[in-house]
Amino acid sequence: MSIQENYQSIKNQLPEGVQLVAVSKTHPAPAIQEVYDLGQKVFGENKVQELMEKSPILPQDIQWHLIGHLQTNKVKYIAPFIDTIQSVDSEKLLADINKEAGKNNRTIKVLLQVKIAAEDTKFGLEISEAKNLFQEYREGKFPNVEITGLMGMATFTDDEEQVKKEFLTLKGLFDELNQLKTIKTLSMGMSDDFPLAIECGANSVRVGSAIFGRRDYSK
Repeated sequence: MSIQENYQSIKNQLPEGVQLVAVSKTHPAPAIQEVYDLGQKVFGENKVQELMEKSPILPQDIQWHLIGHLQTNKVKYIAPFIDTIQSVDSEKLLADINKEAGKNNRTIKVLLQVKIAAEDTKFGLEISEAKNLFQEYREGKFPNVEITGLMGMATFTDDEEQVKKEFLTLKGLFDELNQLKTIKTLSMGMSDDFPLAIECGANSVRVGSAIFGRRDYSK
């Protein structure tokens, strides 16, 4: 199927109120423009360098989400324009985002990335760390960021029950934090598992290959 057909197929599967983040990493600007022209405004990138290359040559009303692991020394490059950083996995990173947002007279939206997968390779905060960081945020420690929700990645497995358990763990934490201070976004689910993620409470999904096709992993 074409990119347009893929995109419409995904959109047709999303309930009202579920945000689609079109993951455009490794895909060229013309492919992103094609999806933008269909009405998509929110795109996700994994790497700062790629984001820096694409942002200036694409429509300026695109809401860019950084969804990959972010090194603190690279925050300054995206702080002037990034809409949301979904991958906040340490207090040091959150502090750096807060600092760079202040320098740019901006409030940057962030999601706390929580480690819910059984795999050691996944980044993310432990649940206790996420709670502590959210408490510090509530106490005013990071005035130039807005924690708008949580992000998580499930284990890459065919065991649907395990994936469901991990998603529900994150949904439980989301509900707990939302009682303390309103947060809006629960970002979980990708091309292979977004329907299950939505079933478990996700209201934002990150879909790449199901829209753009296979990625060029040589980049």
